[in-house]
Amino acid sequence: MVRFITISLFLAALLCNRLSVHADTTADSLPELEISLITCSPGAEIYELCGHTALRIKQEPMDIAVNYGTFDFNTPNFVYRFVKGETDYMVTAYPFRYFMEEYSRSGRSVIEQPLNLSQEEAAKLLSMLQENTLPENRTYRYNYVKDNCSTRPLAMIEKALGDTIDLHATSGSDTLTTFRDIMRHYHAAYPWYQFGIDLALGSGIDYPVSIREKAFAPLILKEMMDSATINGRPVVKESRVILNAREGGGPLPATPPYMTPLAVGCIVLALVIVVAIHDFRKRKVTRWVDAIMFFIFGLCGLLLSFLVFISVHEATSPNWLLLWLNPLCLIVPIFIYIKKCGRLVKLYGFINFAALILLIVMWGFTGQSGNPAFIPLIAADIILTVRYLYITLCAEKTNSL
Repeated sequence: MVRFITISLFLAALLCNRLSVHADTTADSLPELEISLITCSPGAEIYELCGHTALRIKQEPMDIAVNYGTFDFNTPNFVYRFVKGETDYMVTAYPFRYFMEEYSRSGRSVIEQPLNLSQEEAAKLLSMLQENTLPENRTYRYNYVKDNCSTRPLAMIEKALGDTIDLHATSGSDTLTTFRDIMRHYHAAYPWYQFGIDLALGSGIDYPVSIREKAFAPLILKEMMDSATINGRPVVKESRVILNAREGGGPLPATPPYMTPLAVGCIVLALVIVVAIHDFRKRKVTRWVDAIMFFIFGLCGLLLSFLVFISVHEATSPNWLLLWLNPLCLIVPIFIYIKKCGRLVKLYGFINFAALILLIVMWGFTGQSGNPAFIPLIAADIILTVRYLYITLCAEKTNSL
C-alpha cells in the first residue's frame, strides 16, 4: 500500500504546471480526458501486502499517475515520527510510465478501471487533483485504515461527482468484519508482522466496520468499484489488466509452521515448564531465566506504553495488553539479583499474577482480538511468577523456623 518513492520537488512542480495548462485550456480544443482508478496487486514487502491504489490521468499527450502513498524515508526522525503517529504522507504526480516500470520490475499486476465520468466531471476531478499536488497542499496526515492511498482517491472521486458512491459488499470480504480481520487476511503469509500489529494495536481496530470502511484495502475497493453506482449509474466503465503479474512477484511464501509466533511461543512455554519443574525440585529459582523473559516483556511494555500514552495513532489505545506487558516488568531483571530488593520483586510478582488473571477473566469483554501466540507466552509468565513466589515464600518460611 505504501511505496518508498522519492519524487524531486522540481519534477512535481513541473507536472503540476502541466496539469494547470491542461485544466485552463477550453474543453473543445482538447482530446478526451480519461481518469482511471489503478489497483496494484500485493508485493513482497510488508507495506505492499494490501496492494496499492492510485489514479491515472490520461489526455494526449499527457499520461500521469497521481499517488497518495508517497513519503520520504529520509525525513529527519522519520522512524520516531512514524511510531508516534505523525505520519505525514504526500500526494505526488509523475509520468505513468514510471509508475508502471516499478510494478513491472517487482512482477506485480496492475488493473485499470476507467471512471464513468462526463468531461465536466473529469475536468472537475482534474482540477481538484491539481490543487492537491501543489506544494502547499500535497502533505496530509496518513492513517492506515481511515485516510490512506485507497480512501483518498475514493473521496476525491465522490467530490467530483458531488454525491456518495453506493458500494456493495463483495463475496470475498463479507466474512471480514473488522479492520483486524482484513489485516490478517492479507498478512496471512507474514505471521510475525501480524503478531506485531496484534501487539501494538488495541481494540480500536476490532469493531464491526461498514462496507465503506473496508475500502481502506485497495483490493477490496477495486472489487467494490466493479459494481459501484451513483444514482444508478455505474462508476467505472470496465476493469482491465494492463500489467500481468509475474511468478514470484507477489507476497513471499508462507512462513513455515515451526517458525510462526505461535510455534515459538509454545517452545518458550515448554522451556519454562522444564525450568519450573527443575526449580521446584531444587527449591531454587533459576534467576537468569526470569531476567531474560521479563527484560523482553519490559521492553515490549515500554513500546506499548509509548503507543498508548504518547503516540497519536488512533488504534493504539485502549490496549488491554498493558496489564501483561508494561514497564513494571523491568523490576525483575533490575532487582532479582539484589537480595535486599527481594520484597520488591515479590510484591511485583503478586501484582503481576493478579493482573494476568484479571486480563484472562476480562479479555472476552474488552472487544480486543488477541494473537494465538499470546496464550503460551502469558501462560509462561504465570508459571514463572507462581514458581518464583512459591519457592521464595517457602524459603522464607524455612528460614524463619
